Order: sequence, then C-alpha cells, then structure tokens
Amino acid sequence: MITNQARSVLKNGMVLMRWIAVVSSSVAAIISTMLPLYGVIDGGQWSALFLLLLFSAFLIHGVLTHLLNDYTDHLSGTDARSPAILSGGSRLIQTGAVPAETIGRVGKGLAAGLALLAAALLVTGFVRLGVLLAVGVWAAVSYSLRPLRTSYYPVAGEWISTFPSLFFLGLAGPWLALETVPEWAFQNALVNALICIAWVMVHHIPDLRADARAVPKKQTSVVWAAERFGLVFSRLPAVIYYVLAGACAFWLGLERLPAALGLAVSTAAAIFLIMKMDVEDPEEVSSVEKWLLLLAMSTAVWLGIFV
Repeated sequence: MITNQARSVLKNGMVLMRWIAVVSSSVAAIISTMLPLYGVIDGGQWSALFLLLLFSAFLIHGVLTHLLNDYTDHLSGTDARSPAILSGGSRLIQTGAVPAETIGRVGKGLAAGLALLAAALLVTGFVRLGVLLAVGVWAAVSYSLRPLRTSYYPVAGEWISTFPSLFFLGLAGPWLALETVPEWAFQNALVNALICIAWVMVHHIPDLRADARAVPKKQTSVVWAAERFGLVFSRLPAVIYYVLAGACAFWLGLERLPAALGLAVSTAAAIFLIMKMDVEDPEEVSSVEKWLLLLAMSTAVWLGIFV
C-alpha cells in the first residue's frame, strides 16, 4: 500500500517533470531517430535501447534540469512573477509543496551522482554512454547553476546548453546501435533540436517582464529582442530558429523529398502561428505553444518515417 508520503513524492515528481514538454522535445527527438532503426537492429536490442533513452530523457531533462531551473529561478524571483500558464516553473516552491532548499539540494546531489556515473562509464570503457550522459549533465548544470547559468544570457542558453543536449540525444540511438552514424540521423537530430529551441523561445514570451525584473536579470534572447527592438519583436528569436529548421529542408533535398516537404510545411505553419499571435496575451501565447508542441512531435515522427 502506498503511504501518503510516497504518494506526495510521486505527485510532486510528476508535476516537476512537466512531461508534456519532455515528450514534445526529448522523446520526440528519440523517436525521430529510433524509428528508422526498427527492423534494422534486433528487436530486443531496439526495445532495450529505446527504454534506456526514454528513462535517461525523463531523468535528465524532466527531473534534473527542472530541479535546477526551478531552484535558480526561485532565487532570482522570476518564477514568482510569472503568469504561470505553461511557464513559471513547476510551481512546487511557490505553492509550498516542496521547500526551495530541498529542490536545490536534491538537484545538486543528483547532478553530482550522474557526473560520477558518467566518469565511471568513461573509465570502464563505455565511452559513448559516458559522453552522452556527460553532455546531459553539462547541459542541465550549465543552464541553471553558477558560474555559467547560461539561461540568464541571450543566445548562450540555447547554444551552450540546450542545443548540445537535444542534438546528442537525437544522435544517441544510431550512435549506440550502429558502427557509423548515417546522414539522416544528423539531419533529424539537428532539425528536432532547432525546433525545440524555437518553441522554447515562444515559451519565454509570457515570462519576459518577470525575467527582466529578476535579480540577477534573466536576459533571455526573448528579453533581449523585446528591449532592443520593441515588444512585438519578442517573437523574433522563435521565428529565426524556425527559419533555420526550415532551411534544413534544402539539406534533406531530393534524397528525402517527402521529409523535406513535410518539414517545410511544418515550419511555415509554426511561423504563421507565431506571427499572428498577440505577444501581450499570455493565454494566447500558451495556446499557440500547444500547437507548436503538436507540430514538433508530428515533425519528429514524419522525419523518422521518411528517411
């Protein structure tokens, strides 16, 4: 029988994980490069690898990243001022469900434990697993903790932390299963990472005033664009990343024409939604973000089918 304490831990864990975001980014990236491997490698190996990557994604992107991010954003004060529709962290600290000190302590402890595991894997010869785990831990720690805390600087959060983590997660399946990573794996991993960063930029729009008032200031790319060019340009970072993702259709070219066409349509639809949304209405922005999450998942699966 589950005790009240265990039930509370499970409930808080589910809230912390924000599984919808993890599924539409990390799980989508995994599926996109695991689908083409189905039937290419042994079925048991495929299932074991898929479950390993799934567990790793939820542990690192769902638990570790959100623990550290919730803790840092609580200290700076941005989560307390967020409109908190799809943003503003898990709200576990703000609602008093879990003390901030506990969130921080558990997050740092988990990061240290996973870093030690990554080192052990590297030393014992499991180099690829060790590298993948190290990249995931690096991304979570560098994104939220000092001295880097890249999420508080424009562009840095995307390219120093978020992109490497999502790109390597997309490559993980083929890299672990095959001797040589095929070109389609690099293509799918790149596209899915760029699309994820793009909708994260939309995710930051409702928080831009709270982020600008944080101490220290959380100057995301969205905050930078809004302060530099005006509030209406807060959508600019998202549009740029979707354009970059859409431009990859030329790389896919005639060799993967259905995939290229699907990618072009998906990114064009995303840009259309972003351009017509009211950036001053948090509810409308969150509604658009839900559509972007669906597009991200659909695009990942489409790319996984047409290789």
